[in-house]
Amino acid sequence: MEDTEIIELFWNRDETAIQELSHKYSGYCYKIAWNLLQNHEDTEECLNDTWFAAWGYMPPKRPSVLSAFVGRITRGLAIDCFRKKQAAKRMDGHIADVCGEMDALSFSYTVEERMAEKELITSIERFLRKLPDADRDIFIRRYWYLDSIKDIAKRHGVSQGCIKTNLCRNRKKLYRILRREVLI
Repeated sequence: MEDTEIIELFWNRDETAIQELSHKYSGYCYKIAWNLLQNHEDTEECLNDTWFAAWGYMPPKRPSVLSAFVGRITRGLAIDCFRKKQAAKRMDGHIADVCGEMDALSFSYTVEERMAEKELITSIERFLRKLPDADRDIFIRRYWYLDSIKDIAKRHGVSQGCIKTNLCRNRKKLYRILRREVLI
């Protein structure tokens, strides 16, 4: 079923919308949640929460890209679940690494105060479009899908050190771009 048809089902409050959404995007959303949670039960719960949240968001929202819409919901719910589970525990090394890598962009809270969300998204999209395909895939795999360095290295057929260097270099580029566009 096409995305526009699924969205129409949501707008018509037809309960088959959830089944169709789940049928089409469960694999995609499962991967996003699994990379963060690494637990089947938590991942399944996150997916169920995603379908429920989509039901609550549509209407009034009409997403232009349904996959990005449900991916963003899934990612946010998975992060919330992860934080709850890790509140009393030591953070998993893989996720702690991702969080630590993004600490350099910690001024992002002031970004929200100084720049509209749409402008921030535009800046990041422009940055990603300028990256070579491999660099863009590495960056998105790490910071959107939360893939491990090991998995990304295997995917690209390079060493883990190469991936770490690539990510560091591109984080610094993004930081300079955001700093220039936000603070000037």
